[in-house]
Amino acid sequence: MRTISALLYLLILLFTYGTPVHAQITTGPTSVIDGDTLDIHGTRIRLFGIDAPESGQSCVTDGKRWRCGQQASLALADKIGRRTVSCEQRDIDRYKRIVAVCRAGGEDLNAWMVSQGWALAYRHYSADYIRQEDGASRRKLGIWRGDFVAPWEWRRGTRLATGAARTKQAGDCRIKGNIGRRGVRVYHLPGATYYDRTRIDTSKGERWFCSEAEARAAGWGRSRR
Repeated sequence: MRTISALLYLLILLFTYGTPVHAQITTGPTSVIDGDTLDIHGTRIRLFGIDAPESGQSCVTDGKRWRCGQQASLALADKIGRRTVSCEQRDIDRYKRIVAVCRAGGEDLNAWMVSQGWALAYRHYSADYIRQEDGASRRKLGIWRGDFVAPWEWRRGTRLATGAARTKQAGDCRIKGNIGRRGVRVYHLPGATYYDRTRIDTSKGERWFCSEAEARAAGWGRSRR
């Protein structure tokens, strides 16, 4: 009787809440919406643990703007080609999209996007792809070739300044985001022990922050000295 009751309970949960979170979705034709979103037969799938530049987002390399959001989308589309994509569901986001780890030919597409510099590790939700991000940063791949705004900050309205506007921005935003030899990211506040001796090289992915909250959201930790 207890076994039957348990089965009935599971059936009630299934019909009430739908498919279990770790459901498997396998398909052939896949459309790329942007650098971290796919469409599989009308179902939107958000790639788990990564955040790619938005479609309308621009980055700056050698003083020139380029559409890094568009390039991220094209890179993902080229990587997939006509191959079958398999997505393992991890969650459902507030927009009712499936959040998943997707693979093509057995290769983790989420990891590949970060390793090639076309997306950042979405540290607010996962630490799975930090190693790939550190590698892309060191090799200056994708958006790491120049300056960019983290996608989550871009969605909040932050824009990358150039020229005189950028000089002003650097003057207003005085927190230094430094990347150490082992890829460790720390930020230094004005007046801290190492603040004056720290030099920011944006070509290496280092950057200025306007607040500690912004630095932490981007994945930097506060220097202990």
